[in-house]
Amino acid sequence: MEEEDIYTQDGTLDIKRKPANKKKTGNWKACRFILGTECCERLAYYGLGTNLVNYLQDRMNLGNAAAANSVTNWSGTCYATPLIGAFLADAYLGRFWTIALFSTIYVVGVTFLTFSASVPGLKPSCNSAGCQSKASQRSFAFFALYMIAFGTGGIKPCVSSFGADQFDDTDEIERKKKSSFFNWFYFSINVGAMIASSILVWIQMNVGWGWGFGVPAVAMAIAVVFFFSGSRMYRLQKPGGSPLTRISQVIVASFRKFNIKVPEDKSFLYETADEECNIQGSRKLEHTDKLSFFDKSAVQTENDDIKGGVANPWRLCTVTQVEELKAIVRLLPIWASGIVFAAVYSQMSTMFVLQGNTMDQHMGPHFEIPSASLSLFDTVSVLFWAPIYDKIIVPYVRKFTGRERGFTQLQRMGIGFVISIFSMISAGILEVVRLNIVHKNNYYDLKYIPMSIFWQIPQYFLIGCAEVFTFIGQLEFFYDQAPDAMRSLCSALSLTTIALGNYLSTLLVTIVTNVTTRNGKLGWIPDNLNRGHLDYFYWVLSVLSLINFLVYLWIAKWYTYKKTVVRTSVQTG
Repeated sequence: MEEEDIYTQDGTLDIKRKPANKKKTGNWKACRFILGTECCERLAYYGLGTNLVNYLQDRMNLGNAAAANSVTNWSGTCYATPLIGAFLADAYLGRFWTIALFSTIYVVGVTFLTFSASVPGLKPSCNSAGCQSKASQRSFAFFALYMIAFGTGGIKPCVSSFGADQFDDTDEIERKKKSSFFNWFYFSINVGAMIASSILVWIQMNVGWGWGFGVPAVAMAIAVVFFFSGSRMYRLQKPGGSPLTRISQVIVASFRKFNIKVPEDKSFLYETADEECNIQGSRKLEHTDKLSFFDKSAVQTENDDIKGGVANPWRLCTVTQVEELKAIVRLLPIWASGIVFAAVYSQMSTMFVLQGNTMDQHMGPHFEIPSASLSLFDTVSVLFWAPIYDKIIVPYVRKFTGRERGFTQLQRMGIGFVISIFSMISAGILEVVRLNIVHKNNYYDLKYIPMSIFWQIPQYFLIGCAEVFTFIGQLEFFYDQAPDAMRSLCSALSLTTIALGNYLSTLLVTIVTNVTTRNGKLGWIPDNLNRGHLDYFYWVLSVLSLINFLVYLWIAKWYTYKKTVVRTSVQTG
């Protein structure tokens, strides 16, 4: 029997570090544990982050701008730390053990945060006049929050890639399933987010913050148990050594050979003779013509010392190693274009919530919906559009384009960018209408103006639709275009757009606040939004998004997709 009928051909192993058996490991039977883990982890994350701006306002005595900036700084860090986890996963631990280690740190952090909101002495003292927090209490709470941020660093860059690893890229049937995995992965994220933005936010606002943070702690503990439950079914990619070292070697070798001319016939460039790549856990990559300066590092000269058939990688690099660097460089402009989109997305947990705080939150005569719970409609939008995209849009578009996935990944992301512009326009129009009601009726000091909070639904729904196109497309794009041994790193790179988007939001709020409060003015985003101009802030984001999209069109046209070398031999046994 042919070995390829029994074992995967992409180099994956089982938990016992033996070649992965196709029938016993991977595919959807393994992915259900990964999707369940992600659902619980995202329930925990959104259960903490969705309403955090209100916690910092009500319990920690922070103003609107300070609370919003604290949330975006924390959220940004949650999406920056994945660079650490990704490096460890790709270089040393592998994705499985990285997820396991950082999940434990995450559980400890969310437990500490629960203590900060429920244990006397750690939680702020409150009475009818409000809450007073000590510096030590704020420090402990932020320590817990940033421990959680560190914990996410090992989960976020690895879990989507780990799920995709369960499908053999060399098997046509499994490769098609992998495309659907990313849609259902994002679907599971939003099931967790839906529970967080509805039930958990209500618990936080009506039962208490101790319970409101305690439930995410339990959810995270369940996530860890669920993850380990599927261990014997997982396929594991071997860590390939430090990707940063390999990138550095190409750069150093290229500059060492600055004056060397690259041969016209690229077959003369150095590559290992055998079919397998010399990088652990990676397939060979075909040579590409762009960024040809780095090809110099693969030009063999008399000075290159090759001992035992192995070259000094600081002097001579393989074509595959050069193409790894080229792949990363090609990804960077696409990566940068996602930052403005992420800044728009971050408004859901900051400005949208603060805007909703000023509106009528009643659902009937007796029930009030917390403003942070409106993010539920973002989640509903994702849950609606993800299967629609997978089951209806893709098959329909495929008839016209002939592509297996309907749209290219870059087209999919671009459509999301356009939709996000309309989300900001929708939010801006709503704020103009809200302020007109305030001005006409002199409602400047009214806590809740007589305008239903449900007028915010369109802006949330549009953000959700944009997510399905951009974030899912981004997940799939960065996984597919990443070299095999750098997939965690590239997944982390895609997540850092969210980090930088949050930091960009913080920067914009800081600049707007400093500029618009000069000469004693209240500014665009005062503590009393009825006397501000939040709509101007939305217009700034709309214009930035439009400019970003136009630049993205040019970048996408320039991009060259990755090509792997097709294996020519089949092992038999």
